[in-house]
Amino acid sequence: MGRDDHNNKTKNNYLAQTPKNQKTDGIDVEFSEELADHEDHEAQARSRAADKRAKKK
Repeated sequence: MGRDDHNNKTKNNYLAQTPKNQKTDGIDVEFSEELADHEDHEAQARSRAADKRAKKK
């Protein structure tokens, strides 16, 4: 395998990117502690627990 063969293989090996034609709904959502209900607080606790588990790996 020569130097040129190696370069050709690495050019095709790239990480997938977000498609440029992907559109958002344009809605920006903010979280308000004052307006949060019990389910919102549970969802936040689950999110924190998931982040903690992900950081351990």
